[in-house]
Amino acid sequence: MSTRRDFIKTSGLAFAGLSLSKYNFSSISIMKNFISQRPLLSERKFKSDAVENKIEEVKQNIKDEKLAWMFENCYPNTLDTTVNFQFLNGKPDTFVITGDINAMWLRDSSAQVWPYLPLANDDVKLKQLLAGVINRQTKCILIDPYANAFNFGPTGSEWDKDLTEMKPELHERKWELDSLCYPIKLAHGYWKTTNDISCFDSKWIEAMKLVLKTFKQQQRKDGHGPYKFQRITAWQPDTVPGSGYGNPIKPVGLICSIFRPSDDATIFPFYIPSNYFAVVSLRQLSEMFVKIFNDKNFAQQCSTLADEVENALKIYSLTNHLNFGEMISYEADGFGNQLFMDDPSFPGLLSLPYFGCISESNPIYQNTRKFILSESNPYFFKGKFGEGIGSPHTGMGKIWPLSLIMRALTSENDEEISSCLKTLIKTDADSGFIHESFDADNPRIFTRKWFAWANTLFGELIIKLHQEKPYLLKV
Repeated sequence: MSTRRDFIKTSGLAFAGLSLSKYNFSSISIMKNFISQRPLLSERKFKSDAVENKIEEVKQNIKDEKLAWMFENCYPNTLDTTVNFQFLNGKPDTFVITGDINAMWLRDSSAQVWPYLPLANDDVKLKQLLAGVINRQTKCILIDPYANAFNFGPTGSEWDKDLTEMKPELHERKWELDSLCYPIKLAHGYWKTTNDISCFDSKWIEAMKLVLKTFKQQQRKDGHGPYKFQRITAWQPDTVPGSGYGNPIKPVGLICSIFRPSDDATIFPFYIPSNYFAVVSLRQLSEMFVKIFNDKNFAQQCSTLADEVENALKIYSLTNHLNFGEMISYEADGFGNQLFMDDPSFPGLLSLPYFGCISESNPIYQNTRKFILSESNPYFFKGKFGEGIGSPHTGMGKIWPLSLIMRALTSENDEEISSCLKTLIKTDADSGFIHESFDADNPRIFTRKWFAWANTLFGELIIKLHQEKPYLLKV
């Protein structure tokens, strides 16, 4: 049974979800004390010369042997272990699992392959793999725009009995606004990087029009809309109040998200970070429809909705906090109620600059950041091995490395970035990989030993530092 909450306690090496026999212990990397934890070459799911060249280039410039070892293990983890690439009806098709859960999330799959996008023009096979993710996501959206996770085929899932409109192609049907934003982000980034429009066919156009329709439905101006969800469970964040529609909202132009990117139910259905993300995504979609298809009518519809959501955010997402001044709230309901916290899954408040939603130097963001990284945030934890943001998803006292990586990605402060790196190095439980969460006082207690999104994002951070602040990798 798949879960994102079960904790693993280990006293030895943790490997990325594969049996020990698949690892080449005779192949020792250039670091004399660290053995590569990648699968044998013959066991890797996908091989990219461009990625291998990047690993060697970056690794040679990392002084700390363990950090170099972790980068070598983590950056290619998505390609090594999670992708299933094929040509289907003459078109590339890529199914991407999350790691230890054998299903494809629209969010995770986009984020997992995003760090490889800059190399697409250097490797034809890698470019095809990325196009294949876009093609597969198109199929998924057309199956059900409200689902967050999909099976490889119509196999059913352990969540078949959820009180919602399940289909055999669905792994899980939690409506998360970001699930439809991520495929736009990936498609736009792919187009900008490669100038290839081969995957933007009639089915992709149909899917994007369904995205816009779904966004508008979840503004809930004409009732609840077609989506509802409940689960028979004792785990409160896995089910939804209000007969499956969520707590009440006042229609103000924002878009409801019944679940957060962590797959936990929202308290107030206007999940603010994803509404910011939707504004960016809608404008990217508008640009694509003008420049690729010359469809100014649909482009204008996207721009109009983006403007409406942005204007509503200015009214309903901001507040004057008692201790931090003007800042952005985490959730809202349109009645004036707001929730103040942050969760390490993305998009969250900390990650807004990463998604192009706000400038890192914006005073409102800086006030928000100070709140997020303080004990005023109920899910900011400190322990013997570091400090960082945790989540209701894994319980109290459990720090998510994703939050440490994102803190570094959204900072220009060298000391802050170095501190995040040091914490990441000492909290991997000697596995060479990044986990979902770790106990702040004992990092050998952790969740998800095979979590490809966290591994690949860690690789993205190291490459960014290699390009922009290489001196931080030489200490």
